[in-house]
Amino acid sequence: MIVVDTNIISYFYLTSEYSKLAEQLYIKESTWSAPLLWRSELRNVLTLYIRKELITLNDAAEIFEAAEDLLINNEFEINSIHVLTIAQASGCPAYDCEFVSLAQDLNVQLVTMDKKILDNFPDTALSIPEFIKKI
Repeated sequence: MIVVDTNIISYFYLTSEYSKLAEQLYIKESTWSAPLLWRSELRNVLTLYIRKELITLNDAAEIFEAAEDLLINNEFEINSIHVLTIAQASGCPAYDCEFVSLAQDLNVQLVTMDKKILDNFPDTALSIPEFIKKI
């Protein structure tokens, strides 16, 4: 099991420069988990794609349902005090620290392409290429 941030989920379902890497990540580790926040963040990403006319509303609904299936039984509530503590210490946004907090609570790796998270949490977070090499 790994924790993935919303960008990784987005790369897996939407065409981007990291889509192939997200697919390789899934092949290496298919049990993905995330804090409940991923739902709101993915809705924002999908809304942006709809507004830019890159996908339709129907496409967005299908993507969201597929992502729900992917994360079924692997969505978690987060300890707010822990999030606030690591956000304050790192200078990273609290919403990003939800993913870090979950990975630390589950004692698993967070996979992200977010440079600030990677720089501030080297014991918790790995990029997709780093994770793929490590496994």
